[in-house]
Amino acid sequence: MAEVGRRPGRAFIGSFTAAGGPGIVVAAVDPDSGALTVLSRANGIPDPSYLALSPTGGTLYAVSETAEGAVVAYGVTGDVPERAGAPVPVDGNGPTHLSVFDGHVLTANYGSGSVTAVPVRADGTLARAASGVLRHSGSGPHTKRQQGPHAHQVQPDPTGRWAVSVDLGTDSVRVCDLRDGSPLLHREVALRPGSGPRHLVFHPGGSYAYVVNELTPSVTACRWDAPDGSLKPLVEVPVLPDAPAGDAYPSGIAVSPDGRFVWTATRGEDVLSVFAVEGEGEALRLVGTVPCGGHWPRALAVSAGFLYVANERSGDVTWFALDPSTGLPRRAGSIEVAAASCVVLG
Repeated sequence: MAEVGRRPGRAFIGSFTAAGGPGIVVAAVDPDSGALTVLSRANGIPDPSYLALSPTGGTLYAVSETAEGAVVAYGVTGDVPERAGAPVPVDGNGPTHLSVFDGHVLTANYGSGSVTAVPVRADGTLARAASGVLRHSGSGPHTKRQQGPHAHQVQPDPTGRWAVSVDLGTDSVRVCDLRDGSPLLHREVALRPGSGPRHLVFHPGGSYAYVVNELTPSVTACRWDAPDGSLKPLVEVPVLPDAPAGDAYPSGIAVSPDGRFVWTATRGEDVLSVFAVEGEGEALRLVGTVPCGGHWPRALAVSAGFLYVANERSGDVTWFALDPSTGLPRRAGSIEVAAASCVVLG
């Protein structure tokens, strides 16, 4: 596996403070071993479960995954995050994910099934209020988990023209753009009913995307047409070699910088699955699974040669060296982070 892209210097780790997490943790990343060394902690908001860096890397944005729902900006030019302004309400509850798109921070609000846009000022701080909210509608066949919409993730496509939001409750991916600061629906793409899509990653080539499904342990490979802003499901592949005994709860997904491998995490089985990307990106082949290094792997992050796993219930972030020919992870070390929920490298 070619080492494509720069090596990160720091890792930013989110956690659930309601479960004893420290808030936001900043760690140094050793460029040779991938090892993490904790530099600082910041506990300024409740449940900063997901984080995103600004394009310059000087500002870190965090959701507050609470019933009220908010987003906060931190200056991270030093090793200690410094809060830059008050929390901004997202007019939705339970935000689980966020990203930077077209001069705004977008949040995916799981509880309310919506996507919120908050303007970003020139200095990287946030405006005092949201500029628009796109409210999802619909449901799915899973009687307990799909009674209504549950937006789980929102991120830009590789061109920066579109934002895509993944909704577990409606079994769909929505393609959106921004107009006058409001996210507007361009197209809704249906996935298999009951699959429960959770997160999506784009192949670095820009023409394919992979959606990890939470309600059935699988990944759906899709073709992405950027000029048209359309997503076409192609094939759905199990993330486990055998059917699980109960609910498996797949969670995170990551793709290698060179586009040769995809990894997923499955919480109920405490495993990482490795897929070889075949053709130009249109197919996935399950290579194997390995233990996640802890319990309840919630999120993944990948850099040149290393994979990082936030293990929520065992309270650690584990890193793995990646075999360059097979993509299989080999556990290399871990640090303690109670109720760890995500890792962002930068």
